[in-house]
Amino acid sequence: MTRLRDTQRTAVYEAESLVRKMFDRADERGLRVVELAGSQVTLPVERRFASIDSVQAYVDSVLELNWVRARWPRASVRVRVRARAGHAAAHYESDCATIALPEHRANTAWAFRELVVLHELAHHLDASDPDDPAEPPHGPAFVDRFLTLVGEIIGPEAAFALRACGFAACE
Repeated sequence: MTRLRDTQRTAVYEAESLVRKMFDRADERGLRVVELAGSQVTLPVERRFASIDSVQAYVDSVLELNWVRARWPRASVRVRVRARAGHAAAHYESDCATIALPEHRANTAWAFRELVVLHELAHHLDASDPDDPAEPPHGPAFVDRFLTLVGEIIGPEAAFALRACGFAACE
């Protein structure tokens, strides 16, 4: 298996973490308007999930969207969602088209949210051969897929927030 250096991985995760914190603060305070890159932005609502089954239903519905199927042929491949033993990270298993999410711990479920699930779906929609990838896992094509999913499903304000928090350097 060819391994390409994933030089953008840290920048992608840091930007995504900042945006998740923005959404968390907006939810806690009930204030959806934020100042970002010199603009006032109204953050859309980010879906949260209660269970693996609800994540599975969401993933199935995203992969059934006509525009997703038209843009990415791999959308026709069903993704299975399962619980992950660890609690620090979510991941995508390309060999079996599976998203693994850490379950609820201490009354929190940081991975049971739309941004995390769309991140993992962006990995799934990669049409390159997993044994001989054309680009690193978090390269420009991944960033494009993720921003497109976020912009179309959560809202363009969420995609703008990702760009403003560091994704622009990854495109």
